[in-house]
Amino acid sequence: MARCIDAVSDLGRVVVVDSGSSDDTQAVAQAAGAEVLEFKWNGQFPKKRNWTLRNYDFKTEWVLFLDADEFVSPEFIQEVQTAIADTQHVGFRLHFSNYFMGEELKYGDRMCKLALFRIGAGEYEEIKEDSWSHLDMEIHEHPVLQGTIGDIQTTIEHNDYRGLKHYIGKHNEYASWEAARFLWLLKHQGAEWEGLTDRQKKKYRSIDKWWFAPAYFLISYVLKKGFLDGAGGFHFALMKLFYFYQIRLKILEHRNAS
Repeated sequence: MARCIDAVSDLGRVVVVDSGSSDDTQAVAQAAGAEVLEFKWNGQFPKKRNWTLRNYDFKTEWVLFLDADEFVSPEFIQEVQTAIADTQHVGFRLHFSNYFMGEELKYGDRMCKLALFRIGAGEYEEIKEDSWSHLDMEIHEHPVLQGTIGDIQTTIEHNDYRGLKHYIGKHNEYASWEAARFLWLLKHQGAEWEGLTDRQKKKYRSIDKWWFAPAYFLISYVLKKGFLDGAGGFHFALMKLFYFYQIRLKILEHRNAS
């Protein structure tokens, strides 16, 4: 975390939002010069990021959301400072270089998310998940903004690998969330469906099909040249295949129990 804070401090005040961590997160953040906010989730909307947007007194025009395992470079900071100095956009998509088992992955399905935007331009979407989710931050939600979106091309290093046990456990939770949301969307279409991005709609139209996970593997590993990342690229693509197939099995398990 200290590395993440130190790297981004040139952009302005750094605020760490902590939700009851049992480690030394707060002490490390404060020692690194960050302000710490304590968030206690009650299981309902808003979750961590929207709560911060609604309750923190921002002194800047823009906000950048980063996780503790995302590390920016001086080149990224320079591009951001230049972009926001003179723009009509209300937000920017960020692009990431991913790491798996200690190896940087330069090909395959690259992560991209909208995490830099003007204060007041919008907030993360609200998902009606009170009855089935226990994730206290916006993992899958995307910001809904009023205005145009640009891109920051300099990549951010995303290195969350803390061993396969942690990786598999985390994605098991995410798979349960995705299966539950898919089943919820089937029952509550209309405005909820229309609020999805085109990428989300494409995913939820097919995520319960037998071919979705293998198709994702072929697109990521073959069409997007994940094979050029060697063994790391293969292992990562294979783990993503298992992740999407796990979602399908959880959907089938629910249907069989109904």
